[in-house]
Amino acid sequence: MLALLGSTFITVFLAELGDKTQLAIVSISGTTNRPGAVFAGSAAALVLASLVGAAAGGSLASLIGPDVLQLGASVGFLILGARLILRSSRSQGEETPTP
Repeated sequence: MLALLGSTFITVFLAELGDKTQLAIVSISGTTNRPGAVFAGSAAALVLASLVGAAAGGSLASLIGPDVLQLGASVGFLILGARLILRSSRSQGEETPTP
């Protein structure tokens, strides 16, 4: 169980570094002199979001096999990545002036 706890912590910690959520927290902290309150609010939000994800994953795992769940998550991330790449390449093409 300790290995699962550690791997989950490391995965989420690394995924959140430089994420939009962290940038939003930096932005909010810059507008107040109460960074502790910003930390408490953002920590509570992350805990709640993680609880929803863990509950949903646990519920789905009882209905769908773990291999199918991992495949679905992988396909979802591939689709999101492809859409971001396409959107980025389109916006770069619009910014480039034609001679």
